[in-house]
Amino acid sequence: MTEFKHISVLLSECIDGLNIRPDGIYADGTLGGGGHSSVIYSHLITGKLIGIDRDIEAIDAASKRIGKAENIIYVHDNYKNIKNILFNNNISGLDGALVDLGISSYQIDNAERGFSYTKDAPLDMRMNQSDPLSAYDVVNTYETDKLAKVIFDYGEERYGRKIADSICKARAKKPIETTLELAEIIKSAVPAKSVPKGSHPAKRTFQAIRIEVNGELADLKGAVTDFFECLNPGGRLCIITFHSLEDRIVKHVFADFASGCTCPKEFPVCVCGKQPQGKLISRKPILPSAEELASNSRSASAKLRIIEKL
Repeated sequence: MTEFKHISVLLSECIDGLNIRPDGIYADGTLGGGGHSSVIYSHLITGKLIGIDRDIEAIDAASKRIGKAENIIYVHDNYKNIKNILFNNNISGLDGALVDLGISSYQIDNAERGFSYTKDAPLDMRMNQSDPLSAYDVVNTYETDKLAKVIFDYGEERYGRKIADSICKARAKKPIETTLELAEIIKSAVPAKSVPKGSHPAKRTFQAIRIEVNGELADLKGAVTDFFECLNPGGRLCIITFHSLEDRIVKHVFADFASGCTCPKEFPVCVCGKQPQGKLISRKPILPSAEELASNSRSASAKLRIIEKL
């Protein structure tokens, strides 16, 4: 089995953004290999850390890296269930939280998980391998229109319809079972001249299928809202996104919490009574430094947004 390795993106920026108190309570909603969490934990004295991940292999790897102690709680669950997680652990509020929405390097590099379009493996892509829906199901059972919509909406792939048609034509002969089978079908459907230099024609489609399999966007707005509502006054929420669909959702939710009066400008006085609930720590997303980009190319599309609860 591949060793669980993952280079934490925007690490110092997240730690600075969380403004960690040694006696605070913090949650990492996407524990991964424990990179961010290990540094958060190192800043705590009497504080507490809740590490959450839907991938049990991530929980195992992080617990080995960080260790086990009374002030660290490992939870095998989806971060979207943050309110229930805190309730079940008798925690009333958080002083900070981090959610890294990217797929871990381990999941990409471990061929058997089926996330990679360059390594042959059964079509899977489930972050939680006990979930019922897999990439095989999406590719082999979705009707053409639904499949095209997934590819176009979640992959922002302009050749979504053509790719869906090619997939459905191929699976009519026999089920599409492996990642490389799917990658080759996509490659044949996408004009070579439309693929950016250094990229792969299957990149956007694999992203789209992964998002569909794991429901990554379906509950994101609600999850971001719940995390913010779980913050204590002065607590901060840091969210790292990796594509425009995620970032747009996070940006809008943060902006709504940070906005005040919504009355029309022509009103002489406010009648809505809406007050800001948070403040944006940075109005523009924080991007990886040149040094980080040079050492970790997978950080290229990362954006960090931070909000503080008032």
